[in-house]
Amino acid sequence: MTDTVAAIDAVWRIESARVIGGLARLVHDVGLAEDLAQDAFVAALQQWPRSGIPDNPGAWLMATAKHRAIDQLRHRQMAERRHGQLGRELELEQMASEPDLDAAIDDQIGDDLLSLLFATCHPVLSTSARAALTLRLFGGLTTGEIARAFLVSEATIAQRVVRAKRTLAEARVPLEVPSGDQLTPRLASVLEVIYLIFNEGYSATAGEDWMRPALCEDALRVGRILAELLPGEAEVHGLVALMEIQASRSGARLGPGGEPVLLFEQDRSRWDRILIHRGLTALRRAERLGGALGPYALQAAIAACHARANAPIETDWPRIVALYDALAQLAPSPVVELNRAVAVSIAFGPDAALELVDALRDEPSLAGYHLLPSVRADLLARVGRHDEARAELARAASLTQNAGERRLLAQRAASL
Repeated sequence: MTDTVAAIDAVWRIESARVIGGLARLVHDVGLAEDLAQDAFVAALQQWPRSGIPDNPGAWLMATAKHRAIDQLRHRQMAERRHGQLGRELELEQMASEPDLDAAIDDQIGDDLLSLLFATCHPVLSTSARAALTLRLFGGLTTGEIARAFLVSEATIAQRVVRAKRTLAEARVPLEVPSGDQLTPRLASVLEVIYLIFNEGYSATAGEDWMRPALCEDALRVGRILAELLPGEAEVHGLVALMEIQASRSGARLGPGGEPVLLFEQDRSRWDRILIHRGLTALRRAERLGGALGPYALQAAIAACHARANAPIETDWPRIVALYDALAQLAPSPVVELNRAVAVSIAFGPDAALELVDALRDEPSLAGYHLLPSVRADLLARVGRHDEARAELARAASLTQNAGERRLLAQRAASL
């Protein structure tokens, strides 16, 4: 019984996005589509332990949810006599009566998944709402799992999801894949959400854990699906490449006691060569599509420089600086400038980099960013200004909300 329930839960994580996406196309309402899919999931929990898991569980869930949708719409049509609902009922009945339901689902699955992802990442929603709704509807995570991942209360996540679905309905966001001039900005919103989820898993902003691998895996899964559905979009491959290569370091980023291990101290033999290969392959796909590399592809190219080097000293630091120069022109930001300064410090020495970092000290957007004093402390230490370096490390420790990172900064201060 327990094994069957676990198997059903695994099926749900795999199939939920497809089912919700297919239902959303038919009922034109993301919230209603999720409710119908959840009803079908409950029916599966009741029936499959007795009857066994069907050969095509996704088709079973879809068919069950469609029948429930027909019942609901029929009830509403009888009560309200709305022609639009009647037309929707007829569409559902036609789909439910098709002789080859599996083929009908497969024919639409790519468009349905893309439509759902573009809806959950719609710019009308806040960034936090987009991330929560994407993990909920596209990732198959429960409200509790999302809450634990982002270290907020379950009630907060539940409220975000409910408000997001209501906002999509009130804004009448179409469940479709944008085209023409709309595709690029909408795709940028999708990529932003996927990378936000990945980064929260890769370098947790708060809490005790340095990493939350499950979030990285969720983001990678969504990114890989998106790359299959949009094979001609270079930036999609660029983002997948960046996440694959960064994820390859996961096993080396924690010490024996769970303490953070920074890039320069990592045992590179523990880097996952399979993920590196996948990342480099995705980067080549982005490059083969032609044109200038976008921000994610440029960051992936930087990560590739690290992945190809067996030791920090073998890294092509001048190329990394050049890539950061290109990134700063394409997507200028103080964080990019800070990262560029780190590369400059290795390629050309700490004095040149310290000038760049000092120029960022009055940048308002970096006022609470703990990595600014952390980077500056490293540069100060390298030029022999240890007292100032210790003060900067203390400031960095006071700014970070991650307990493991705070301990690491304190240890660095003590080692000076």
